[in-house]
Amino acid sequence: MPNWVTAQLGVTILALVSSLLALFVLLPYLQYVLFGIVLAYIMLPVQHRLEQYVRPTVAAIVVVATTVLVVLLPLVYIVTTAVRQSFRLVRAIRQGQPNGEAIEEILGTIEVSLESNGYEADLVGLYEANQHRIASTLQEVMREIITVVGDLPRIFIGLTVTLFVLFALLRDGEQLVAWLQWVLPIDDEVLAELRTGLDQLMWASIVGNVAVAAIQAVMLGIGLAIAGVPAIVFLTVATFVLTLLPLVGAFGIWIPAAVYLIAMDRPAASAAMVVYGLLVTFSDSYLRPALIGRTSAFNSAIIVVGIFGGLIIFGAIGLFIGPVVLGGAKLTLDSFARAHTSEPLATESVDETRSDEALQKIK
Repeated sequence: MPNWVTAQLGVTILALVSSLLALFVLLPYLQYVLFGIVLAYIMLPVQHRLEQYVRPTVAAIVVVATTVLVVLLPLVYIVTTAVRQSFRLVRAIRQGQPNGEAIEEILGTIEVSLESNGYEADLVGLYEANQHRIASTLQEVMREIITVVGDLPRIFIGLTVTLFVLFALLRDGEQLVAWLQWVLPIDDEVLAELRTGLDQLMWASIVGNVAVAAIQAVMLGIGLAIAGVPAIVFLTVATFVLTLLPLVGAFGIWIPAAVYLIAMDRPAASAAMVVYGLLVTFSDSYLRPALIGRTSAFNSAIIVVGIFGGLIIFGAIGLFIGPVVLGGAKLTLDSFARAHTSEPLATESVDETRSDEALQKIK
């Protein structure tokens, strides 16, 4: 064991136990703490600008109040509206299930439209064969939504934790980072490298993925509203989530919307939706380099696995934190590998020196 462990073994054990207990305290609201960290990272430039005119505490209070008014309240409204529209959508589908006539009529119209374009598909038969599965899936969706609605008190407490974390990081974030660099038994050069790499990962994750997804979601939402597609807010939120995935994107929304417009006997609107949807999808090639440049901080595997794994482990905030965790793990392992691959080289040089001295003695 290292000398710094054996020399003060009692302090080392106490530090490990206290860190473990602190982790248990953080776990129930970990996703809200992480949400506060993400917000603090976004709002930190504003904090630094305000500190030129007022004290750090006053600046932090102003930034937190602005975040509540500009970010949290609109976010709560959007999510609430999306949930309400999803309720209506599921209710409308379930009301048409007992006889299935309305759904079968729409599917039959889509079949005719597809056959006129040279495609054949038995959508009515497919629906009749999987009607029970569709019903059970809808029931699961309703159950999950009811669970989220019933968990509103915990969400309110969690958002309160987020605001306190945001305030503390804005006011004392630099001191916290300095304290972590002092506590961690790592060389300053390695810490500086990790800090720079994590900063690039956070920037790529928040700006490169979230900002691009938000812009594309708003663009497609405007197009859906002009086309007269129902449940605009729900579809816009769904577009935002799907656009975060590099291999899915807005295709998953505007293609069903175009099919819906065909079913509503609006072929011109459907064609316009296809053209506009392609424009929104391919705008990713221009938006991402314009916002963050051509960075290699993430690849497709890290993004996809990080998003889905982050959603399971961290909840909704995992959409942003998951890829950063995987990318940060890669940076840490790179630093670890460089530190340990350099040791055998040093050993080899020492062994060569000792062998040269032995040869000189023999001579």
